[in-house]
Amino acid sequence: MLRAMRTNTGEQWIKQRIARYGPVSKLSLFGAPTVFMTGPAANKLVFSSEALAPKQPRCLLLILGRRNILELVGDDYRRVRGAMMQFLKPDSLRRYVGAIDAEVARHLDAVWAGQRRVTVLPLMKLLTFDIIATLLFGLDRGAVRRELADAFADMLEGMWSVPLDLPFMAFRRSLRASKRARRVLEATLREKRDKLERGESSPADDLQSCLASLRDEGSGRRLLTDEEIVDNTMVVLVAGHDTSSVLMIFMMRHLAGDPATLATKVQEHEEIAKNKADGEVLMWEDLHNMRFTWRVALETMWMIPPLFGSFQHALEDIEFDGYLIPKGWQVFWARPAASFGSHDTRCTEKISLPCAHRREWGGRASAWRERRSARGKGGGSGEERMAG
Repeated sequence: MLRAMRTNTGEQWIKQRIARYGPVSKLSLFGAPTVFMTGPAANKLVFSSEALAPKQPRCLLLILGRRNILELVGDDYRRVRGAMMQFLKPDSLRRYVGAIDAEVARHLDAVWAGQRRVTVLPLMKLLTFDIIATLLFGLDRGAVRRELADAFADMLEGMWSVPLDLPFMAFRRSLRASKRARRVLEATLREKRDKLERGESSPADDLQSCLASLRDEGSGRRLLTDEEIVDNTMVVLVAGHDTSSVLMIFMMRHLAGDPATLATKVQEHEEIAKNKADGEVLMWEDLHNMRFTWRVALETMWMIPPLFGSFQHALEDIEFDGYLIPKGWQVFWARPAASFGSHDTRCTEKISLPCAHRREWGGRASAWRERRSARGKGGGSGEERMAG
């Protein structure tokens, strides 16, 4: 599976595994016994079962940090998620549209303008990192941003690998790069706190400033520890970088092979540009007028989900599809088969109208978040429940 993920052949790997073993099978991933599952029944189990909880493989835990939101449940999950949403809520995001537009314009002028041919994949990853560095950490171009970029690139190389901290192993290089990136983020966080205390910056400047400014309403103490801020900005950095860059890459690939859709999308953008003065950046309202562009993005994510799958942890013995998943086992839910599997062949070739059955996913995801927030109530701490 790791080889398939690195070579962008994950879909073929899933189809071959289903053909050989069926939609449910056993394997070993990252040194842990794992149940592989995919398809409609697996989707229902993941979104409805109280016996499953999100839990990342040990390799990610060591690289991203033990206090990241992917590992938390109960009160800790609600507290960290609430803090993150202070920055990610629509009223906050609308302030950053202009900054993103300016970053994109600089990127196009620097590496696209005047070129007869460009290699899209590394450029989209570079653009995504530059946007994230600006919005999350308030980092201007310079030595600190380059240091973080180098550490981040090295960290990604061995993130999905066997967690063996041995010489010449990819995981050791990734682990060391994670420590370098963490030192950069710890230094920027200290700087943000100092500026906030001196009144030289605002909580709205970037994600680190926002999280550093939050206080508990009752006690007045800091809502998040420095470790929690660094761990969760690491998660946002990784998650935002991969999903956003993958979406843009595959949108461009599909549009290149679909001239009619590309023409409609260009026309929509030209209509917006007509109402903008020279040099005027995009605003929140302009994004609302990109309805067709958003539909293209949704269709692209449906055809090629940015997330290959997710890891869960069995909190108790689970009977599923005639199999017993033992308590404590790792569960890997492969998402791509939900849109490419033989049970549903719609909407897999061209950009088209949304399939009607997709609307149910929003409700399922919302219910899943509510259950995750409720875990830990009356049943010990999140850490105790996860340890089981």
